[in-house]
Amino acid sequence: MSDDYILEIDNVTKEFPGVVALSDVSFNVKRGEIHGICGENGAGKSTLMKILSGVYPHDTYTGKILMDGEEIKFEKGAIRQAIEHGVSIVYQELALNAFSTVGENIYLGREPVRFGDVINWNSLYSKTKKLLDTYGLDIPFAETVGNLGVGKQQMVEIAKALSEDAKVLILDEPTSALSEFEVKMLHAILRTLKEKGVTCLYISHKLEEFFQITDTVTVFRDGRHVDTIPTAETDTDKLITMMVGREMTERFPSRSVEIGEPIFSVRDYKVLSTEHMDKTLIEKVSFDLKKGEILGIAGLMGSGRTELVTSLFGELGKQVGGRITLNGRDIDIRSARDAMNNSIGLVPEDRKTLGLILEQSVLKNISLPSMQRFSSFMRIDKNKELHESRKFAKSLRIKAPNLLVPVEKLSGGNQQKVVISKWLMTEPDILILDDPTRGIDVGAKYEIYKLMNDLVERGVSIVMISSELEEVLGMSDRIMVMCEGRSTGILPVDEATQEKIMALATAAA
Repeated sequence: MSDDYILEIDNVTKEFPGVVALSDVSFNVKRGEIHGICGENGAGKSTLMKILSGVYPHDTYTGKILMDGEEIKFEKGAIRQAIEHGVSIVYQELALNAFSTVGENIYLGREPVRFGDVINWNSLYSKTKKLLDTYGLDIPFAETVGNLGVGKQQMVEIAKALSEDAKVLILDEPTSALSEFEVKMLHAILRTLKEKGVTCLYISHKLEEFFQITDTVTVFRDGRHVDTIPTAETDTDKLITMMVGREMTERFPSRSVEIGEPIFSVRDYKVLSTEHMDKTLIEKVSFDLKKGEILGIAGLMGSGRTELVTSLFGELGKQVGGRITLNGRDIDIRSARDAMNNSIGLVPEDRKTLGLILEQSVLKNISLPSMQRFSSFMRIDKNKELHESRKFAKSLRIKAPNLLVPVEKLSGGNQQKVVISKWLMTEPDILILDDPTRGIDVGAKYEIYKLMNDLVERGVSIVMISSELEEVLGMSDRIMVMCEGRSTGILPVDEATQEKIMALATAAA
């Protein structure tokens, strides 16, 4: 054991019934480094992190894990044991009490007390302030967590881990819901933690982030350790090749589609919040969507991108101005059912909350919006439902043991394919995709890009929101840019650049 290493993973193998999740995985993590972990969904990253954080006890896997030279063996249900050893994890889905203050969340269950069982609030907030100041975390310590943005809430989770004297901090997809400014703020915090000797394991599907923040990158593929290399000695193309096991000659598949005339038009569209009628969500947005076109929508977080498409699907706000036409006729969309009746489908940004019923089967999730096709005389034709659902699952190459498995058991990329499948079954003319590749790996992204190309070649028109400028530029025919609920410009893709998009996104044009 070298004193340089805080963690040694030695020949770790973890199996589930019929699946080898990890196979003889061995690599080391240096003390005080930011260590990137990458790989496709199902590559084994999350399984290893659950072992390190005590979710999976030592008697469920083979091999050894050493921390500071000593083997660690966590018992069943011993997440607290892992924390006491200095290993803490911050998950992608934050686990905070929105109605409690920052200090209350950080010391939940460990509140300082006096007179036996009375919480010493002065001590709690004093400790909170000292902790935040020590690590340079700019959070109001007495603020209610629900009043904070996602970036600040993530800082609270990090502070909570640091309050437990974390030596190893695991960050699982930490930037998936952050704005560009919040990402820079998070990276600055991680550099401060590094200076103070905290080791970070950084999991992300955004490969460019490894080159912004990590010292070392470990690559997984199919449950195996592929390589661990200094970040400075690799590049994006090499990482992709290691992740997918083959060289990818193109990030975005080419297509040749003859784009038709406008089929969907929005003019001077204005939407108010139904909760606060004095709040304008969308202000005088106008655009056309052409047959067989992919119209990209770009903009910073909070620009109104999601609000625009969700309101057009009838699920947000109240339209108080403007006109929507489909194939030359005016339409009125007040609910998702109205949108579906007009052959419009929406794959939402948050697939787990808004796109899926996680505890239900793959079959039920795919068939749900189309149940009227399988229903007659108060009964469901289950054979037809299974046949149709299996057809879409096969065409989208959904990886699942069978269609009866709960969708929560699938990887993020396969969950996204289920959401897309259910809307394809409705046979939409217009498909809205809100950040369709968020939180999924590069291989699954490429499959979704190919699917989008197949759809437009069949005459479907697509509206695609993306937080990644490279994706917008790589997949769109035209790009509309949003800023503060308004459209600030529409660019043909051959005239668009990242600089032009950012200028419009900040209303600098």
